[in-house]
Amino acid sequence: MKRVLLILVAVLTMFSCSEERIKIPVYAWTGGPGDATDQELSATFKDFKEKGIDGLMYNGGQNPETYKRVGALVKEAGMEFHTWIPTMVQGENPKIAKELYAFNRNGESAFDKPAYVDYYKFLCPNKEGTYEFLADLYGSVAAVEEVDGIHLDYIRFPDVILAEGLWDKYGLVMDREFPEYDYCYCDTCTLDFKEKTGIDIKEVEDPSQVQEWKQFRYDLITNMVNRLSKVVHAKGKVLNAAVFPGPTIAKKLVRQEWNKWDLDAVYPMNYNDFYLKGPEWVGEVTKEEVTSVNGSKPIYSGLFICPNPENKTNENDPENHGLLPSEIETAIRSSMENGATGICLFTPGRMKAEHWMAFEKAIYTVYSKN
Repeated sequence: MKRVLLILVAVLTMFSCSEERIKIPVYAWTGGPGDATDQELSATFKDFKEKGIDGLMYNGGQNPETYKRVGALVKEAGMEFHTWIPTMVQGENPKIAKELYAFNRNGESAFDKPAYVDYYKFLCPNKEGTYEFLADLYGSVAAVEEVDGIHLDYIRFPDVILAEGLWDKYGLVMDREFPEYDYCYCDTCTLDFKEKTGIDIKEVEDPSQVQEWKQFRYDLITNMVNRLSKVVHAKGKVLNAAVFPGPTIAKKLVRQEWNKWDLDAVYPMNYNDFYLKGPEWVGEVTKEEVTSVNGSKPIYSGLFICPNPENKTNENDPENHGLLPSEIETAIRSSMENGATGICLFTPGRMKAEHWMAFEKAIYTVYSKN
C-alpha cells in the first residue's frame, strides 16, 4: 500500500510540474496602492497569481518605501515585482529645473505648453541634470530588497505622430511631422547636433527630411537608457521597459530605437486597436520585434484589454477599446507563435470573466514557433 501511495505521489508531482512547464510566462501592468490595506492588496495579488500572472509591473509613484511595502506583499503572493516608473515624463518637481524640459520646433517648452495632454511634460534626454535626477530615482528604488527590476515607461520623445487610432480623438490628421509636436530643439540639442554634423537644424526648411537629425535623437534616448542600465545593474537588479511596437513604428512615432538598448527584457505595447488593426496584427509585429533583437533578449507582447466589451462598438475613445474575450486567444497565440517569450496585460483590472476564461485556455497551451 505504501508503495502504491509513493507512486501516486510521484505521478501527481510529475503532472503538476508538467502543468507548470506548459504555462506561458505572463506579466501585468497595474498600480496603486492608494488607500488599500495590506489585506486588500494581498487578496488582489493572490488572485492575480491564481489566474496565471507571474509578475507585476507596478506603478506606485517615486517613494522607495511604497515599493518596499507593496513588494513584500507581491513576493508573498509568489510573483515577481518590477517597479513601473515613468522616465522622461515628469510633472512639476522641486528637484527638476524648468530648463531640463524639452522644447519643440516652435520654441515652446513641454513644461509650459505640453503637447496633446497636460501631463506630457517631457524632459530633454540631452541634459546632464535629467540623467542625474533619473539615476538617483531609479537607483534608490532599485536598492529596495523587494524590487526585482526597474520598468521604464515614457522613455521616449513626445509622439511626433500619433497612432492613427488616436487621430479622431484629438481632431488631427498627422500625415507629417508638425512643429508643435516635434522635440527637442533646445539650445543644447541643436548646438550639439551642429557641432557633430555641421548642420544648423533651425535653418533647415523641413527637419523631418534630415535623417541625421532623427538618428541624433534616437541616440539620445538610447544613451539615456544605457546609462541608467548601469545604475540599475549595479544594484543587482534587472532593467526592462514598455516601448512602442516595432521598432519601426517606435522610431517613426516617438524616436525609440529600442533594439539598441541595454535591457534585460522588452515589453512592446502591441495595442492593435491604436493602429486600426485586428488581433492577428499582434503576431505580425511581434515577429518584427523578436527579429530586431536577434533573440538576444526576451520579448513580452503587451496586450491592451477592452474594459467594456459589450460597448466597444459604441465607444468613441480608443483608450476604451482593446481586445475582446473572443480576440484574446488570437493575440496570445500569434504572439507566441512568432517568438514572444510571454505576454503582458494592460491591465488585469480591465479583464472581464469572459476574458479570464479565454485567457486561461490560451496560457496553458504549447505553441510552435512559425
